Amino acid sequence: MQNILIIIHAAPYGSERCLSALRLACALSGSDAKPQVNIFLMSDATVLGLPNQIDGTGNGLQGMVEQLVASGASIKLCRTCALARGLGELPLIPGTSIGTLVELAAATLAADKVITF
Repeated sequence: MQNILIIIHAAPYGSERCLSALRLACALSGSDAKPQVNIFLMSDATVLGLPNQIDGTGNGLQGMVEQLVASGASIKLCRTCALARGLGELPLIPGTSIGTLVELAAATLAADKVITF
């Protein structure tokens, strides 16, 4: 089984980079190859982990995150980035969690492929 790490820096709103990353992750998770998909949210992408955001698409991004969690993807928010944005104590979308750079380093070393957005 392939191990794929996707690192997202782009904010969930304002550009389509975060959306594109989630679409790719969903396509990978749903493929016949069934790779292990790990997602690490950094910088402004960490706000993607917050539930109940109204994005004009009817809960589209949160729905994609929930779909990825249900398919076994690991989704972590950079602790330093989350704390810098005041997200450290806020509830997150179930199945997502705060992660550390040590965890990102381990995921990078274990990955067969690393993709950044």
